[in-house]
Amino acid sequence: MGYKSTQECVNDLEKNGHLVRIKEEVSSDLEMAAIHLRVFENKGPAIFFENIKDCKFKAVSNLYGSVDRSKFIFRDTIEKIKTLIDLKNNPLDALKHPFKYANVGLTAFSALPKRSLFSNPVLQNQTTISSLPQIKCWPNDGGAFVTLPLVYSEDIDKPGVMSSNLGMYRIQLSGNEYLKDKEIGLHYQLHRGIGVHQTKSNAKNKPLKVSIFVGGPPSLTLGAVMPLPEGMSELVFAGALGKRRIRYSYEDGFCIASDADFVITGEVFPNENKAEGPFGDHLGYYSLKHDFPMMRVHKVYHRNNAIWPFTVVGRPPQEDTSFGALIHEITGNAIPTEIPGLKDVHAVDASGVHPLLLAIGSERYTPYYKDRKPQEILTIANHILGKGQLSLAKYLFIIAGEDNPKLTTHDVADYFMHVLERVDWTRDLHFHTRTSIDTLDYSGDGLNSGSKVVIAAAGEKKRTLGTNLFDLNLPAGFTNPKIVIPGVIAIQCDRYFDKKTTERQMQLLSEKLTNIDSSFPLLIICDDADFVSANLNNFLWTTFTRSNPSHDIFGVESFVENKHWGCNGALIIDARIKPHHAPPLIKDPKVEKRVDALATKGKSLYGII
Repeated sequence: MGYKSTQECVNDLEKNGHLVRIKEEVSSDLEMAAIHLRVFENKGPAIFFENIKDCKFKAVSNLYGSVDRSKFIFRDTIEKIKTLIDLKNNPLDALKHPFKYANVGLTAFSALPKRSLFSNPVLQNQTTISSLPQIKCWPNDGGAFVTLPLVYSEDIDKPGVMSSNLGMYRIQLSGNEYLKDKEIGLHYQLHRGIGVHQTKSNAKNKPLKVSIFVGGPPSLTLGAVMPLPEGMSELVFAGALGKRRIRYSYEDGFCIASDADFVITGEVFPNENKAEGPFGDHLGYYSLKHDFPMMRVHKVYHRNNAIWPFTVVGRPPQEDTSFGALIHEITGNAIPTEIPGLKDVHAVDASGVHPLLLAIGSERYTPYYKDRKPQEILTIANHILGKGQLSLAKYLFIIAGEDNPKLTTHDVADYFMHVLERVDWTRDLHFHTRTSIDTLDYSGDGLNSGSKVVIAAAGEKKRTLGTNLFDLNLPAGFTNPKIVIPGVIAIQCDRYFDKKTTERQMQLLSEKLTNIDSSFPLLIICDDADFVSANLNNFLWTTFTRSNPSHDIFGVESFVENKHWGCNGALIIDARIKPHHAPPLIKDPKVEKRVDALATKGKSLYGII
């Protein structure tokens, strides 16, 4: 739908029964976020906050809280955008089928950003940072954050919108040592789009001009997070998706998106960093306080009747889960097209996205099925780990598609059972030690520091997976074994103490399990086996967010041969909470009671939560 503004989107959703209004006064300190979480958990509508305590602005959240609602918002353009991305990846198709793609070139041209020559409605009003909705999502957050910011920067060597970057990097508005109304924090890494721009500006000893757009057409938000093919502008994509060219102008040298609700402008000077965080993040834990770029605020603009969109980040599934599903639907063919031999890849949302990748590749190096073993899929795995956001993966499972052509990476339980039926732990583990991992992942041995493992499985089925628990004869300290899925057992263990103690514990466990039935090739050591075995999501979240492959993988009858590590028996992953891990996100009970009150008869959320 070609919305011109957030207001148009809100009106359309309300007209079609996709939005609820919160008329009661609510606090931006935890309460709005708690309302959002509760409505999302109950598969509820978008939420419009009419009355924010001590704030003159209104806000909206959960716009993309379901795939169906996201598709409704973009109902007129999704199919055309899929075609545009497919054509970007396969340009020869336009020559082979000229009539089929006749309107695609027109779509791309009509999506080019358009400069506003006369008036820009965002410039009608100015305000301050402290006057904006100061939304704090989790009790231990370091302050108020912008959770749907569209951060715009330009290449100092190639200024202009066509060489710009539009990304979603979180913004801290208050707290820590930021000077009120004068400084805010930007959380991004130097290898990201804006980071490249900053590096170039630093080299010239000049500040990087940054504009932060909040609100505007939903297409602008989606454009900021899309993993677009190389050379495709986020602004062009947003224009095509929204059926309307993105309008902009310049003020004091800063780009101002004419359709945004708010624009914060400022400069990032070389080597000016301040502590940012903590912040409740998408792994389900707090990302802790670290130095990140600090922006000196220039001006804060807003249009008349501006609306502040926000979301809440936490343990999946959250609103960004359905947003991610929409992105996958639009760009599903893009990454396999860019990596030869790759058929399917899935960053598993339940594990916090980046910790776990499941992939299916082609195995064409071995001509006979009985001799099939991982070869080509190892080459594909290396390619995956060198590709953009996929490089953040900590665990990469990859299988040969020829072994089961019907299997997809989105059937997670079936995928794991396929791997465990075929994997050979003596051969199929491939570690990358002392490498970089996601900044938000604290399972490693330092910020950005950790390890990766590729588990590649190909060939005939080697075992039938166990479904009935038997006496494991566990050593002292190990209790309560529970079957998670066929072939996987969760075992509860005393709390983690230190590395030496863990190595002794795992050695004792290995000695006790030397003769364990091969029908259970994977053992998960955890703090609470009942929790891990309760459902698939608990297993995925606990196992892959609380383990660092090089430190926390052990095995029954393990060995090292020519620097290759493997094991003859079951693989063991220690997924207990470690002292250096970040704390998990826990709701505030007092705030939850205030949300309960909104669900009573006569209140705004009656019948919704």
